[in-house]
Amino acid sequence: MPYDAQSRERYRTAGWWTGTSLPAALEEAARLHADRRALVTPEVSWTFLELFDRAHAFARGLTAVGAVPGDAAMFQMGNVAETVTTYLGCLVAGVRPVCTLPHHGAREIGLLAEHTDARILLVQEDFGAGRLRPQAIDLHAQGRFDIVVTARGPGFPGAHGYDDLIAAGAVRTALPTSPDPDGIAVFQLSGGTTGLPKVAPRLHEEYTYNSRAWAAAMGYGPASTLLYPLPVMHNAGISLALQPALLSGACLVLAPTADVDALVSLIEQHRPDVLPLVPPALAIRLLDSAAARTADLSSVRDFVVGGQVLPVEVAERLRDELGIRVRQMFGMAEGMFLLTPAGASEDVRHHTVGTPISPGDEIRILDPGTERRTPDGEIGELATRGPYTIRGYYRADAHNTATFTSDGFYRTGDLARRHVLDEGTFYSIEGRIKDVINRGVEKIHAEEVEELIVQHTAVRTAALVAMPDPVLGEKACAYLVLNDGAAPLTVADLGEHLLALGLARFKLPERVEIVEFLPLTNVGKVSKKHLREDIERKLAEETAQEEGR
Repeated sequence: MPYDAQSRERYRTAGWWTGTSLPAALEEAARLHADRRALVTPEVSWTFLELFDRAHAFARGLTAVGAVPGDAAMFQMGNVAETVTTYLGCLVAGVRPVCTLPHHGAREIGLLAEHTDARILLVQEDFGAGRLRPQAIDLHAQGRFDIVVTARGPGFPGAHGYDDLIAAGAVRTALPTSPDPDGIAVFQLSGGTTGLPKVAPRLHEEYTYNSRAWAAAMGYGPASTLLYPLPVMHNAGISLALQPALLSGACLVLAPTADVDALVSLIEQHRPDVLPLVPPALAIRLLDSAAARTADLSSVRDFVVGGQVLPVEVAERLRDELGIRVRQMFGMAEGMFLLTPAGASEDVRHHTVGTPISPGDEIRILDPGTERRTPDGEIGELATRGPYTIRGYYRADAHNTATFTSDGFYRTGDLARRHVLDEGTFYSIEGRIKDVINRGVEKIHAEEVEELIVQHTAVRTAALVAMPDPVLGEKACAYLVLNDGAAPLTVADLGEHLLALGLARFKLPERVEIVEFLPLTNVGKVSKKHLREDIERKLAEETAQEEGR
């Protein structure tokens, strides 16, 4: 579903959309900041001029081997300089990046390529001890892709080497004209937890504005240095870090991994003033890092936590133990970003994800399953619309009918509250609709219980998931990571703690699993899908053992 004519006119009249394509906007910023440092990795330190020279060379090389404007290119690359060059080069060549991650398997890559008509595969051969190389060879042998480009490796027959394309593109031939600003610039993947991710088509004008609006909200400028440790080929990496940095003349330090000690070392080495996205799990690991306690972290003025709700006690520990003042954000591949303002009170920064970053953003809190709005302060489904929120998933008409309201608001599936305070109007994220445990006729919001569990002195972090029950349908199981030296908690221990905090008895976990760590998704969120699968397997094994006696 495209933006309607009335919305397009409104966004352009307001100056949010400027009639400029994404590559044209990025190239204009590169010309303006040509001699400033643009990208730093452990291996390179490039100015805007050096980075975009390489991007243009890659674009010419890619065009020379058969890529044409409108093609789609699947990415299987990590946080290396070549990833940034190929992403920018694709945009310049009119090729649409499909922002898959290197962790995606051959089945996912193949099905997503079929869905987006991707002809091109871009592969980092040395990622993950080289496991992407044989996968790329198999995909190529299956005839999945017409063009395969390999970086950081020996290549294989039928594939084109990244360095070869850069060399071929050194001869300055004409590049495609700038694409239609109303057209698709980039395909992003929605962060679903079941089945294949849905594909969000990000358009040139709205995706450019998304990045500009985030840069303005964060105060990025030529003096800014951003440190980004999560996968850059993800909507968060592109629209919180890479594109906002380039459009504002800032420098992006791209961390190769999210290893905590390596991150601390990079902070001391490069003195970034912004970490634009830190998952709560990484923030907790930072608190546990001996290196962080002795490091000088004073350069960091903005430590933005997102991905899921940050427990208040973690925010307070970051403040008290490491001197870090937290800002929280909420965002999605489909568009809408919320951010706690820089000058907001601690109450707002610790208990909400702030307010939308654009005056054009619209938010409704709806009674789930209806288009009826809930009163302020009550939980409902977050629904959004605005100048950078998609109006429909790619080639998914049936899903779009259920996911968008009759007037174009995107139903996020997130539970939220609207708080009207003296400081302004702010929003808090209260969990996911699908993260609701249906215990008989009662519904348990997992994150409500998790926030109380982590207040126990023995608990470092926790996740509450549904486990199947033959009578009630579902019951709650708590996965706990305990502090060092803490005695294991029983169901009774945890129940006593939660009842003392006023939690309703029906919301108490009915099983406790003690684990060393919580599994994470590729972008640093707790993988509840894996926890649900784990408890289902354990219950099945226990049932089989009982039946075998």
